[in-house]
Amino acid sequence: MTATGKSALALDLAEALGGPGAAEVVNADAMQLYRGMDIGTAKLPVAERRGIAHHQLDVLDVREEATVAAYQRAARADVAAIRRRGRVPLLVGGSGLYVRAVLDHLDFPGTDPGVRAELEARAERLGTRPLHDELARVDPEAAARIDPRNTRRVVRALEVIALTGEKFSARLPEHVYAVPAVQLAIAVPRPELDARIAARAEQMMREGLVEETEALLAQGLAEGVTARRAVGYAQAADVVAGRLSREEATAAIVVATRQLARRQEKWFRRDPRITWLPVADATDLRDQALRTLGL
Repeated sequence: MTATGKSALALDLAEALGGPGAAEVVNADAMQLYRGMDIGTAKLPVAERRGIAHHQLDVLDVREEATVAAYQRAARADVAAIRRRGRVPLLVGGSGLYVRAVLDHLDFPGTDPGVRAELEARAERLGTRPLHDELARVDPEAAARIDPRNTRRVVRALEVIALTGEKFSARLPEHVYAVPAVQLAIAVPRPELDARIAARAEQMMREGLVEETEALLAQGLAEGVTARRAVGYAQAADVVAGRLSREEATAAIVVATRQLARRQEKWFRRDPRITWLPVADATDLRDQALRTLGL
């Protein structure tokens, strides 16, 4: 989940497994796929990766749409290649569906630009809530699992139903591995997590999130289907446009990130295969993870 320290733990594990030649990281954060979206996604700078290879970072321009189906193909190819090299792949990120797409049996139906455009136009005109209400009527299980504010997922669910004539919930992944794995998550007490999120939002502003966003807007961020909705960048774009002050944007980022963290926790808590590691200190966290791995 966001702000829990998963990137640092991944590097610690890679080093414990034998260093840069023993393990490689595959990113599973949807927004870290984008080139130039560095500060707002807390993307680990190359100099801080301890010589450990990272994959699925900086592979999309901000105008491009990130799709789970495309990510699944690319990330699974990375995992297979890492294993052929005799190394351990470490899948790291908080985008739950992306994680499941790599690990579990999950197939994606195609898309129809016309159907998608019509649904997106309705969402733009009416808001997402009426579409979510429609989803609840035709597929209550899917509606219960999709946040009413998540326009992209609501639209996708309705698109799949329109194209296949089947419930979207019938296509949601079961907890059955296609790529066997040991899954770990970091359990940070909510007050501590909230404090970390607030501190990180302030740090991002100090490090130049608004300026980074301004540069990305010049590259087409506002037209990006996926990227423009990223937490942090949406609020920083309001600063660039003069709709929010930096202080107001920081506060809005904190609220949005806390909401994101709670959605992520809810998603991952549903998976009984995950071992949750309570936070004590970095060394203890690494040792807990190694014990879970039987090392």
